[in-house]
Amino acid sequence: MENVIYATLTRQSGLLREMNAVANNIANISTSGFRAEGVLFSEHVERTGIGNESLSMAAAIGRYIQPDQGPITPTGSPTDFAIEGEGYFLIETPNGQALSRAGHFTPDQNGQLATLEGHLLLDQGGGPIFVPPDAGNILLAGDGTLSADGRPLAQLGVWQPIDPTELAHAGGTLLRAESGYEPAPPAKLLQGFLEGSNVNPIAQIARMIEVQRAYEMGQNFHDREDQRQRDSIRQLGNRT
Repeated sequence: MENVIYATLTRQSGLLREMNAVANNIANISTSGFRAEGVLFSEHVERTGIGNESLSMAAAIGRYIQPDQGPITPTGSPTDFAIEGEGYFLIETPNGQALSRAGHFTPDQNGQLATLEGHLLLDQGGGPIFVPPDAGNILLAGDGTLSADGRPLAQLGVWQPIDPTELAHAGGTLLRAESGYEPAPPAKLLQGFLEGSNVNPIAQIARMIEVQRAYEMGQNFHDREDQRQRDSIRQLGNRT
């Protein structure tokens, strides 16, 4: 197979990955705390020997999470929290710890603050946060101190990945990084607010159109190149 075919196929594969990422972003425009994802393209060139053309391939295996702040809207719920600035909530899941910007929590059957999926919200020390069943007047201070009826309950933690380049989606609004997490610089925590998705719908739809056109152009080029090779083989066969 010629170099041009390799280059076209690897480019098409990368464009398909980006189309999937854009489609997932658009599907989560209204998902609280969702972080948009982008795809990174790179080119790999390999020498094939003296007198031979180099082999060039495109790759789109790199992904990145867009860190832009999403819109913050009031809800009035005392266990809805939002982070104004950088950092994430630390969540305990059956598959290990993860990060999230989605701040909608409710006490589970054990009185521990959890997500709608039942994943526990962890405090600054990495432990679950217990809210007594009879607790009233739940307040969150700007520094993350959660109290009920004037009694401190826990200190909400704000975390960040040790290596931000490893951050990747792990399902829904959860994000994971292989190297683990560490406390983030102090950020302002808001009670009774939720952060919305940071997906820019206009930009994502425009990008989807661009990717679709690029994919169609690549497919047309591949079809023409395939037909050219078939015609060349047919003509050589007729000569013999």
